[in-house]
Amino acid sequence: MKKLLRQYKNSLWYVALRQLWKNRIAMASLAVILVYVLIALGVQVHVIARGYNFKYKAPREIEPGETLEMFREYEPPSLEFWFGTEIFGRDVFQRTLYGVRTALMIGMITSFIAIPIGLILGAVAGYFGGIVDEIVVWFYSALASIPTLLLILTLCLIFGRGLKGVYLSIGLTTWVGLCRLVRGEVMKLKSMEYVQAARALGAGPGKIIFRHIIPNLFHLVIINFTLRFCDAIKAEVILSYLGIGVELGQPSWGNMIQSARMELQRGVWWQFAAATLAMFFIVLAFNLFGDALRDALDPRLKNE
Repeated sequence: MKKLLRQYKNSLWYVALRQLWKNRIAMASLAVILVYVLIALGVQVHVIARGYNFKYKAPREIEPGETLEMFREYEPPSLEFWFGTEIFGRDVFQRTLYGVRTALMIGMITSFIAIPIGLILGAVAGYFGGIVDEIVVWFYSALASIPTLLLILTLCLIFGRGLKGVYLSIGLTTWVGLCRLVRGEVMKLKSMEYVQAARALGAGPGKIIFRHIIPNLFHLVIINFTLRFCDAIKAEVILSYLGIGVELGQPSWGNMIQSARMELQRGVWWQFAAATLAMFFIVLAFNLFGDALRDALDPRLKNE
């Protein structure tokens, strides 16, 4: 038991978690990420927000003695509306909270599409080499030669506007970096003693790749997940701003920024500021936490 405990304390994951726990910036970034996750869960069950498209109205006097229910549009930030209201009388703060759910869903689902593609193709190319490696390298080199944003825009137009199009267009185009990284690591790992021992015992290529090599690359997958999460969120904002991302009327920071374009000319800045700040904090938190996670999980950095 003591031997097992000693081995656990000397393992990469235990040492990394202990290093992260001592990193105040990493812990603060993780706290911000958890707050965003709780917000997304809260709006999903309609606990902390009334509704993304709920329009506030108030009676206004049109003529002496005559009132009419009208939208409370363009009200500045106040205690009632923390980020003010927009043209249709909708609470900007509530719209921002609902945008958190969309942003996290896009980051999560696009990662679940891109990471398996990059991981499997990189592992297969690095392990087999030869013609298989040449085909995979040619494929991701051709994909990488096309500007990423242009490729995402093209696929989004093909798949159609909406969350489905955003998921597929971002997920199918952002796996190249991970594929390159995994390919290089597998080329080194396939010559390790434990891989040669598995091969000598009769293990096939599939078993060696998925049971012996890929588990030793999971720290790279986790690091890549945290860093590419931000790229997916920013890509959705750009797509929605250009009018080919999330459908209008759906909660999205990109839609909010698009709606705020004309408002800025009238001095109504709070919707643009709310969406920008919400995106800034989550992207900053993921970047800082991803950097700290990379430093903690990369053994080469510990030896320097």
